[in-house]
Amino acid sequence: MVLLRFAPSPTGALHLGGLRTALYNHLYAKKLGGKWILRIEDTDATRYVPGAVDGIRGALAWAGLAYDHGPGSDGPHGPYFQSERLDLYHSYTRKLLDSGHAYRCFCSPDKLTTTREKLARTGSNATYDKACLHLTEEEVARRVRAGEKSIVRLNDDNLPARTTPSDIVFGSLKDAHASLPTDPVLLKSDLFPTYHLASVVDDHEMGITHVLRGEEWLPSLPLHLDLYSCLSLIPPQFAHLPILLNPDGSKMSKRKGDVQVLDFMRRGWEPDAVLNWLALSGWGVHHDRAQQPSPSSDTSHSTPNQAPDSTRLMTLSELIDQFELTSLTHRRNVLDPAKLEFLNKHHLMRSWQTEEGITAHAERLHDLIKAAFPTSRHTTVEYIAQVIRALQGRIINLLDVPRLAPFFFVDPDYTTEEAQSMIKSISPSDYRTTLDAVAARLESHSGGLQSHDIGTMLHDEASKLDVKQKHFMTALRHALTGMKTGPSIPEITEVLGLERAMARLSRSKEAGNNTAI
Repeated sequence: MVLLRFAPSPTGALHLGGLRTALYNHLYAKKLGGKWILRIEDTDATRYVPGAVDGIRGALAWAGLAYDHGPGSDGPHGPYFQSERLDLYHSYTRKLLDSGHAYRCFCSPDKLTTTREKLARTGSNATYDKACLHLTEEEVARRVRAGEKSIVRLNDDNLPARTTPSDIVFGSLKDAHASLPTDPVLLKSDLFPTYHLASVVDDHEMGITHVLRGEEWLPSLPLHLDLYSCLSLIPPQFAHLPILLNPDGSKMSKRKGDVQVLDFMRRGWEPDAVLNWLALSGWGVHHDRAQQPSPSSDTSHSTPNQAPDSTRLMTLSELIDQFELTSLTHRRNVLDPAKLEFLNKHHLMRSWQTEEGITAHAERLHDLIKAAFPTSRHTTVEYIAQVIRALQGRIINLLDVPRLAPFFFVDPDYTTEEAQSMIKSISPSDYRTTLDAVAARLESHSGGLQSHDIGTMLHDEASKLDVKQKHFMTALRHALTGMKTGPSIPEITEVLGLERAMARLSRSKEAGNNTAI
């Protein structure tokens, strides 16, 4: 069975790059009819952040990315915390030591630093002089019995024949062994494994068939393939995902704290829109198939689908259906906030095509509206749903509603600079004539107010008055909202209702008298 894994370290909140990696694992697993695992790589106790695992799980749940097995969802591959799998890593370390593919190194950190500096001064690319490789078995055993601390290194002088690494996204790769440290460390002095050993052991033991991870691990691929060879294991298929960049071109990083998924959750972005945005960042090209791995190394396709455009509105099920790893660009990708705004707006509009969708969003907004307007008597879920209907097409983010249209919940403030600037070009006579005519027409109206009826009525009144159409509508917008932008006057009047609309027309005239409009 196809089995993938998302393996974050609990060193902080999940960031957008991590969420995209989890998303691609989800898409690829579901596309191939497989499953995926959440594995927590917590072997570096010095960088562990309390609460990070709960934060990662919460972010995945918010995004709707349900892993099949992992913390809180037991399965046949556990335990799912690497700190609980130490015996397994020690067993594989012994295999490497016994076969001569690894050796113990007793050099102190200070000695290792001195050795690196000495090698660098001579112009050598080596990072270690292999001093401990030449210790006899008796010497190693004696020092272990004496309790001396040691690390375990891979012996890169004794490796099986190397093959050209291949990647589903990047195709055939050049040999990158020269960039690796000399005899890389596999087991640290605290008896915890490095990422290299732990990931190889866990991917094999868990039966992982495909490894989708960030491009930053691409230079380590030759080392990992060496470990598979030394242990006589069949490696999974690898796909490395191009790095995401901030708008200024800098690399996204947990340490910057500006790309945390939690921030996007708090700011009210729709999870479907965020996933859509992340999925399409760098997805949209077709490479020369001759430069890609053979079909046997990517079982997801025969002929690729047409890659989607970077702002195509797509649901999670649509992403699964159309996803192609071979359509990912090799370039690093800038996350454009404007594209998220576009996608978020249209995902909201799509969800508002049903009454259930509008009601669900009104319920989400309920507490926010009550907190923003604590004295308002117009904060019911039903009323907020009316406001959403009136604002459709204007809302980019649901949390924008209080800022976009406070006039639906509280009376306008006619003293603001914006409100006063609206009527500077309108004569006091035209202002009052407009409001008097519309008030009289509303007062004579019986029954409910519908926006199309109100629109007809306003058109009739405007045609009777010797007032410019622009001034007529601006005067009404000023009286009803005190803001330059918003829904149409008929829509605003319908939501406010007859009584509140007439009260505002009256109040704005009084405010006008006091400020000598």
